Amino acid sequence: MRTKGVAELIRGFEQKDRGSLARVLTLVEKNSPADQAKLAPLFARARGIKKTGITGPPGGGKSTLINRLISHYRQREKTVACVLVDPSSPISGGSVLGDRIRMQEHFLDPGVFLRSVASRGEPGGLCRSAIEMALLLDAFGMDEIIIETVGVGQSEIEVASIAETVLVVLTPEAGDAVQVLKAGLFEVGDIFVVNKSDRPGAQALYYELRSMFEDAGSNRQVLTVSALEDQGIKELLEAIGAHRASLDRTGQDGRRELRRRHLLELAVSQFKDQLAAKLLKEHPELVEEVCSARLSPHQALEKLENFFKDIFKP
Repeated sequence: MRTKGVAELIRGFEQKDRGSLARVLTLVEKNSPADQAKLAPLFARARGIKKTGITGPPGGGKSTLINRLISHYRQREKTVACVLVDPSSPISGGSVLGDRIRMQEHFLDPGVFLRSVASRGEPGGLCRSAIEMALLLDAFGMDEIIIETVGVGQSEIEVASIAETVLVVLTPEAGDAVQVLKAGLFEVGDIFVVNKSDRPGAQALYYELRSMFEDAGSNRQVLTVSALEDQGIKELLEAIGAHRASLDRTGQDGRRELRRRHLLELAVSQFKDQLAAKLLKEHPELVEEVCSARLSPHQALEKLENFFKDIFKP
């Protein structure tokens, strides 16, 4: 995009124009170094709004729960922005972006901003640009920022690097609580939400989780809700508020950690792209041997020892 165009977008952003916000977020997704440099002043304006992350296995009703949270925040006259990360196709890189379909009632509300993004194959359920979007939505002036991850299950722990309060949404159908939590969600979640509380097994899952945390000496909260029936949502909002208050008492500054994470993500993303381009340019024959199954990837890496030494030389 031409320089003047970016400058115009920044002015629109500063004037709280939602169209400009949407296009600025699109620039973030494209990740052009030239445009990113021009957007740098906007990132610095983030106020440090505490963000809510929502994660958990597929089918837990995360989108329905977010829909309810938005409604309750709007009743309190708060503006709400949501970054909804959907899984990317491993073949095309495309994404269904279906969360927007489930939240149609908020489409025309000027106090709600929904942004669906594709995960781009990130294993933790979050794309690199989600961090930048969270910072920009904060800088834009939104009162509440919600980040939903793709629902890939146990590996979905990266949300904790962006959101100060993480909700893990589970349902009776999720099965044994230990199996669901043992690979990382146990450590990541701040509030565990048993959704679809009207279904058989919901109370059993609630007590199982409570017992698990008590045995571990953890003070994590466990709540039961029915997002579909709008039950338990007010109690959930109170729990989110209480967790934020506890963070305030400790003096935690989420902006510092998020900006640190932003730097590292950018560095890794840029290095990954440059490394791939360098490898394809300097060793096309080795790549072809792997593609033709004459070498395994591990064997190829052994042959690339000097290649990596040159990159990481002291």
